[in-house]
Amino acid sequence: MRIRNAKEIGALVRENRLKLNLSQAQLAERVGVSRLWIIQLEKGKSTAQLDLVLRTLDILGLSLDMSAKTSESQSNSIDLDKLLRAKTGKGTA
Repeated sequence: MRIRNAKEIGALVRENRLKLNLSQAQLAERVGVSRLWIIQLEKGKSTAQLDLVLRTLDILGLSLDMSAKTSESQSNSIDLDKLLRAKTGKGTA
């Protein structure tokens, strides 16, 4: 999955938190942050501390994989908003 911005990371965190049946408070406790921090991350706060984001992803069973951009990979990008809308039946805010 290609992530292009903080909002997409937040949506991924929220989706996986819900899949694991974790509340924001439960995830916050596991990460060692406040519930407000989780709320802000899920809303796409662009200044979230990287080590905490990585810890959150790890706790949710997600990993971060990076690769160099190529013209082929750009043409095969995935629209996360479109996938989330299709899955939830909701529009974006």
